[in-house]
Amino acid sequence: MTILVTGATGNVGRNVVRQLLERGHDVRALTRTPRAGALPEEVRVHEGDLTRPDTLKDALDGVDALFLYPVAATAEEVVGMAKTAGVHRIVVLSSGAVTAGYDTDFHLPVEQAVEASGLEWTHVRPGEFAMNKLALWGPPIRAERVVRDPAPDAAWFPVHERDIADTAVLALTEEGHAGQAYTLNGPELLTHRRQVELIGEALGEEIRFEVVTPQEAREIYLAQGGFAAEAADFLLGFEDYGGNDADASEAEAFDPASLGPLPTAEAVTGRPARTFAQWARDHAAAFRS
Repeated sequence: MTILVTGATGNVGRNVVRQLLERGHDVRALTRTPRAGALPEEVRVHEGDLTRPDTLKDALDGVDALFLYPVAATAEEVVGMAKTAGVHRIVVLSSGAVTAGYDTDFHLPVEQAVEASGLEWTHVRPGEFAMNKLALWGPPIRAERVVRDPAPDAAWFPVHERDIADTAVLALTEEGHAGQAYTLNGPELLTHRRQVELIGEALGEEIRFEVVTPQEAREIYLAQGGFAAEAADFLLGFEDYGGNDADASEAEAFDPASLGPLPTAEAVTGRPARTFAQWARDHAAAFRS
């Protein structure tokens, strides 16, 4: 099977690429900035950008299945091109926020475009990525072995990116997943403080947890740049999922324990979902230097 992976150098995409190669598939990868060594040499790398659908024509030629990174603005055109090229199956990297009803502008339009195409489709809807903590906490842990956060008792079910990739690969390569939307979370409800402790255990070092105000955290994230700056207002409760002003106290009042266990990759893969402790061990080197 020939499979095109978009977002191929991302946290999920690169794991999808690796697994597809291990299963013996012909893998193509779409990336905006091809770099030597970024992907295995067996992969046929195509330079392209989902925001510019005209750059996808060569990459789609002869493709059977597509792993689709979500870009709402061009989703209908990209899906139309895929159908014309002969793609018969699309797996969307979506979001658990669609399941919860928060996402109407970002991932949902991509799902809708794929469903309307008449092609086989599967939506993979991860909740909070464990990798977000590397982006947020990695710099201060590497520099000072400290995390500064306003909500030590805030908790969620962070999901390992490899569980997301495992689910996507099965949906791309096996029968029985068409028409399914898989919401994925981690297996444990963990507070921020406990997540920091588990990272420290993986490093074999103590990491200090310093409680700061939401405003102080916002300044820290903005100065840090990257994902932390881009997502600061949402993560700290100043904005809702759609980018509208929000009341941070409402988020603080919500108790995720009331939800009970949330769905994990185990329902799809048949294997226990990876824990945050395992994720921390897998990424310990990235927290060291």
